[in-house]
Amino acid sequence: MRLTRQLAAEGIGTALLLAVVVGSGIMGERLAGSNAAIALLANSIATGCGLWVLIAIFGPLSGAHFNPAVTLAMATIGHFPWRHVTPYVLAQVAAAFLGVALAHVMFSLPLFTASEHVRTGGGHGSARR
Repeated sequence: MRLTRQLAAEGIGTALLLAVVVGSGIMGERLAGSNAAIALLANSIATGCGLWVLIAIFGPLSGAHFNPAVTLAMATIGHFPWRHVTPYVLAQVAAAFLGVALAHVMFSLPLFTASEHVRTGGGHGSARR
């Protein structure tokens, strides 16, 4: 299959995946009120189902990586040509921004905003200076 067709499939799949992840997170929070467990459950189920469908559709066309880390891993183990890594990663990153913007448009939110959540946990304190 031609690389341009693969990149188009990878980009569309990545954009749709990000729209599903972000959109289901927004919808889960809106429907669950202040119940974080219900919001997380709704987001997880929607993301899992969405990812399964997208892999089934786009897997035969592009490999359905949808993530630069997956593309790099596949190239590292020899299941993906290194010459296609850069175009794939560029398509994935651009499509990820598009997918987030699409989800925000669906819910009448600004296209892009900075997070207002304070992140805490083990990963934040593990870096030594």
